[in-house]
Amino acid sequence: MAVSILGDREFEKVPSIKNKVLRVNLNENIYGTFAEIGAGQETVRHFFRAGGASGTIAKAMSAYDKDFSDAIYGIEDDGRYVTEKRLKKMLSHEMKLIEDRISRYKQPNKIFFSYANTVATIDFAKKFKGHGWVGIKFQISPDGDFNEIILHVRFHENDARLQQLTLGTLGVNLIYGAFYKHDNPKHLLRYLYDHIDKDQIEIDTINFSGPQFEEVDNRLMSLQLVKNGMTEAVMFDPKGNNILPAAILYKKNVLALRGSFRPVTKVNMDMYEKSLAMFLDANRVNEKKTEVIFEITLSNLRAEGEIDEEDFMARARLLCSLGQTVMISNFKEYYKVVEYFSNYTKERMGLVMGVNNLIDVFDAGYYRHLSGGILEAFGKLFFKDLKVYLYPMMSKKTGELTTSENLKVHPRMKELYKFFKYNGKVVDIENYDPSISNIFSREVLQMIADGKQGWEQMLPEGVAEMIKSRQQFGYKSIEVENK
Repeated sequence: MAVSILGDREFEKVPSIKNKVLRVNLNENIYGTFAEIGAGQETVRHFFRAGGASGTIAKAMSAYDKDFSDAIYGIEDDGRYVTEKRLKKMLSHEMKLIEDRISRYKQPNKIFFSYANTVATIDFAKKFKGHGWVGIKFQISPDGDFNEIILHVRFHENDARLQQLTLGTLGVNLIYGAFYKHDNPKHLLRYLYDHIDKDQIEIDTINFSGPQFEEVDNRLMSLQLVKNGMTEAVMFDPKGNNILPAAILYKKNVLALRGSFRPVTKVNMDMYEKSLAMFLDANRVNEKKTEVIFEITLSNLRAEGEIDEEDFMARARLLCSLGQTVMISNFKEYYKVVEYFSNYTKERMGLVMGVNNLIDVFDAGYYRHLSGGILEAFGKLFFKDLKVYLYPMMSKKTGELTTSENLKVHPRMKELYKFFKYNGKVVDIENYDPSISNIFSREVLQMIADGKQGWEQMLPEGVAEMIKSRQQFGYKSIEVENK
């Protein structure tokens, strides 16, 4: 027996990989196929070796040759093989074959599944660590519709053989979880790392679909990936679908806004609109090749202590309703955000922030964990043509407007700030709306909590209605108290 590494399973005994496989193999009703491309047949190998596989495995295959693979699954428009689209084709094709070839009249109690992966392991030069798509299409009852769990992995080990072994373990965990942990997707997600160290492999995208998972919000599953240390950042689109960061960021210009967005206000949207106009104009870049990312860090989510998942979902839904792409990250420092984007694109980048955020960036204490301190951080932050777009702040007490020209940083950072300021790395957002400069999310949140009037006008159109209808940010409790 082994010990899991994640969360409350730290001291919980978990089944060995062999025992998991045997439980599946000895279930006389589970029956399906394995299609593994790119890293050997490492998952099905466990099922063959454990014993009792004759009643479980209908077929195991590996169409390594591209022409042969195309003949089976078709040719992709982009010519790529390690894609989500390819994986879905594999799952659907193999499942159709089972249904066509196995008589339900003779096998009324069988529950079918197809497991597939398409991966690229580390290259010979060890410059590309490798990645892949893994998934399972399965029933939980003989007459039930099919469900799917699809995930994307990034390898971190430096040896192809080790990557293959890790993939095989992950595959077993996924199949076992699909049949025996499907009633609790959050737990299923954590059990994927049974007998795997999270430094070996990263899961950066996962989507649950089908009747069994109708109540699952995949954005919440994204949060679990970051919360559990399975990845450093996840992204989802305005429709609430988890999306692969590499797919949306590849060779794109990136403009990122970090905030708590609790809730998103007119100031946040003004920052977005005005900075984007400047970003596109200054860099002469194509808007269609530019991605705007609204980022929420776990440090913000933990502001009130343990992460409140309902609070997170409220923020996410509001941003999505405004048509925004959202990123949840484990990055406390801005330079880590830039490093992350740089993994996927070498194009233009911009960071949008308020005055207080920029003051924090120039706080040397922020970088004590780095051997090179603030200079190392700034080398990573401004190593390329990155610009910070600064939104001015008006003091409620004095009415004074703080911009990049009169912003006050620590005396020891003054010359460093001047260097970046006068080299065009920090620019003020122009044409901002001064009539909304006194709106702060925390004050709006307090007004909602206190049942005060007027907060609705501080939010973008339609947002207040959503907060009320969904009774978010404590709105329901106050309404009940007033009654």
